Amino acid sequence: MPSTVVDHPTEPASPVFGPSRHRLVLGVVVAILVGSNVVSNYAWPQAYIPWNLTVAAVLVIIAHRAGLSWSAIGLGTERLRRGLVLGALAVAIIAAIYLVALAVPFTREAFMDRRAAGPLATALFAALVRIPFGTVLLEEVAFRGVLPALVNRNGGWWRGALVSSVLFGLWHVLPSLGVSASNAAVGAAVGGWGTVAQVCLAVVSMFAAGMLMMLWRRWSGHVATPALAHLATNSLGVLIAWWLMSGG
Repeated sequence: MPSTVVDHPTEPASPVFGPSRHRLVLGVVVAILVGSNVVSNYAWPQAYIPWNLTVAAVLVIIAHRAGLSWSAIGLGTERLRRGLVLGALAVAIIAAIYLVALAVPFTREAFMDRRAAGPLATALFAALVRIPFGTVLLEEVAFRGVLPALVNRNGGWWRGALVSSVLFGLWHVLPSLGVSASNAAVGAAVGGWGTVAQVCLAVVSMFAAGMLMMLWRRWSGHVATPALAHLATNSLGVLIAWWLMSGG
């Protein structure tokens, strides 16, 4: 396995969009994501999956109207195979890490999450439907596809990675509220820190995760790689948590 990262720079936006128009498009995308976050977490959580699918489609449409190609947003077919292969590698690595974590009592406690308690059907729905179609698809299209491509208008990969990862961290402000009450390990570690400190920790953690996902995207040249890594992280985590909460 090569040790170097293959750089696949994002294609710049079409020149028919001037700088001011381009900034406007970027602002619209960010505004849509802010509104979507509020809707899916608080205003209309019952429509989480169809809402997020719709928002993902809207973002792709906006990206193409802004002059970005399928390759620019990480959805081109020319690197799909590489993206899937490296995505499978990411899944294997994450599964191995989880197995090691399960074998260590201290890290095993991190999977003890009351939100996973319930029937197996609920856990399977979360792992196989809600997470891939309601969470992963929108977040990868937005934060590893459209946003970095828009920010990378001048070809700077790091700029796009940093901006999209910061926004990915902020995206998790609302979902992070109340996590310490439902996860015993998180509660024991940061439960006494206060809400602001807990949210800041979540934002920083998700920023780091976003940068890691962007590295996967850069290595493969396709959003499929971080999407599979994201899916494995969340879905395997839910299934392991269900197993442990069910007495496993």
